[in-house]
Amino acid sequence: MPGLDQTRTFLPVNIAVLTVSDSRTLETDTSGATLAARIQAAGHIIAVRAIEKDDAGSIEILLRRWIANPAIDVVITTGGTGITGRDVTPEAFDRVLEKRIEGFGELFRMLSFAKIGTSTIQSRAIGGTAGGTYLFALPGSTGAVKDGWDDILVHQLDNRFRPCNLVELMPRLQEHIKAAE
Repeated sequence: MPGLDQTRTFLPVNIAVLTVSDSRTLETDTSGATLAARIQAAGHIIAVRAIEKDDAGSIEILLRRWIANPAIDVVITTGGTGITGRDVTPEAFDRVLEKRIEGFGELFRMLSFAKIGTSTIQSRAIGGTAGGTYLFALPGSTGAVKDGWDDILVHQLDNRFRPCNLVELMPRLQEHIKAAE
């Protein structure tokens, strides 16, 4: 049965939070604030929090900067994962990801289906890795942020979670680079 192994010491993770929006500010960004509060309540560290406009190039530049920053282990974005013309977060992720974590988007949509039904097909939630950093894109609604964090990421970003978790894989994310040298 999956759960926390209380015999292990919790390891906090440094997480960057990015809200993708043309209309939000830090004061009006309820989804980003909800995500940041949940991250901190779980014992993790908010390395940085920002808002970026719905522009794939601008998102890509910021993602690359954060991926290159050794003080950031994980990037979680909220917003821009829908199917309208302005929703370009997955396209920005496609430009930087080295490996996709297909199961993240699949599991997010499965869990979301139980809550919002077939409307979940409009979500292009995505996860992956780049430069030794985990990246996850969640939809912009506060409910979706809660679902993505509470039902998936809080567990996978806790090194005590069993049978396995993403934290224990962090030291191995760049093995392909070391092998090529």
